[in-house]
Amino acid sequence: MSVAPKREDYDVVVIGAGPAGLAAAATSASAGLTTLMLDENIGPGGQVFRAISSTPVTDRDQLGADYWVGADLVQALRAGNAEVIHRATVWSLDRNLDIAVSIGGASAFVKAKRVILATGALERPFPIPGWTLPGVMTAGAAQTMLKSSALVPDGRTVIAGQGPLLWLLAAQILRLGGRIDRILDTTERGNYFAALPHAFAFLTSPYFAKGLAMMREVKAKVQVVSGVTELAAAGDGQLASVTYVAGGKRETIPADLLLLHQGVVPNVNLAMSAGVEHRWDDLQLCWSPVLDASGNSSVSGIAIAGDGAGIGGANAAVVRGRIAARAAVEALAPASAVRLPAMATLRSDLAKAERGRVFLDTLFRPAPQFRIPSGDTIVCRCEEVTAKDVLDSVAIGATGPNQLKAYRRTGMGPCQGRLCGLTVTELMAQARGKTPQEIGYYRLRAPVKPITLAELAAVPKSEADVKAVVRG
Repeated sequence: MSVAPKREDYDVVVIGAGPAGLAAAATSASAGLTTLMLDENIGPGGQVFRAISSTPVTDRDQLGADYWVGADLVQALRAGNAEVIHRATVWSLDRNLDIAVSIGGASAFVKAKRVILATGALERPFPIPGWTLPGVMTAGAAQTMLKSSALVPDGRTVIAGQGPLLWLLAAQILRLGGRIDRILDTTERGNYFAALPHAFAFLTSPYFAKGLAMMREVKAKVQVVSGVTELAAAGDGQLASVTYVAGGKRETIPADLLLLHQGVVPNVNLAMSAGVEHRWDDLQLCWSPVLDASGNSSVSGIAIAGDGAGIGGANAAVVRGRIAARAAVEALAPASAVRLPAMATLRSDLAKAERGRVFLDTLFRPAPQFRIPSGDTIVCRCEEVTAKDVLDSVAIGATGPNQLKAYRRTGMGPCQGRLCGLTVTELMAQARGKTPQEIGYYRLRAPVKPITLAELAAVPKSEADVKAVVRG
């Protein structure tokens, strides 16, 4: 593993070391292209295969067979000559394919002929009353601690929300001896009927049997409350209780830890800052990049693979990574493409991996009240802006997320809108009677991740650079 880029320019730069990034980098490097992979984490794997090379969990059954697929991807990457840099924060990407990255407290700049963004997904915001209290976490954060340190809850624990990850996390916690007091399922009852037309594709997908077995495993050990329509956390400076409504009945239960999850959405900030066109996805209720069949975006030379291209799951992410890399090889070294699987084969693999996706997206479509908050519920955690603040701003003239910045500073904190962007778009769209597409999203610019002036000052400087400044 490298600690700084060895070159100033590369054929392919892959950003992100999750399933798509690992597959893309291994593919392009195997074809002989100079390949650089940049990733923020301490090791490879992304969220799905987090800590795959270092996890203290040695019993393979505890994390499930799907997790250990990541070990094969890492091995394939290491078998090639791709250059890999971890703990590398990419904070700028422009249309010229110039990349700015912070490594070890200093920034460096590299140029690529092709960039493959494999930035993965983020958990969808779940803005309920009390969600900013200590003791309230996302399911993804809990899973990170489980995979990287084998830490599981031992206090009174409630898991609330919906989606495949919720059930996977619950199963993993239980297998490692952790405690779960109750699962509050927020899946809308009407979603089951809406998903029925897509059921056959799901029943014939590789996910059905696994998912059913996992849910049965969890339900045998934990009380599951379905049809939850209201949810709130409460406590004086620390989570103490969770209140919910199900079947018209309100109940409050004590809790030390509340894990929230209602699906994942593409991590779009870097792609948007580079000028890649995005559209609102009415099925997945998020922004997704506009891509061709090879993952190429509206910006020449930038491709997007994995869940950053639209949520499809780990298997689809791997294939999308290979497709994007093969397209890069075809463009830069056509003769080398013969070593790789045919594009038709890869697209067939992708169709198989995505089978049943529409069923899942329809079944686990989050309810409006859990996406679009009201009253004093916090929307922007960084600036402590409430739903009422946003609506008041709309009432006096704020027309979209960018205008709202001037009124309330939403999206201007350290997360750069990652935790509030979707909520702000949908909240303003509802208030103004517009579609999310019409309302739009934050205008994102570099740096897309916080960096210090010291990091910029530490950029390597040539003698010509110094003279240019002194003469200026």
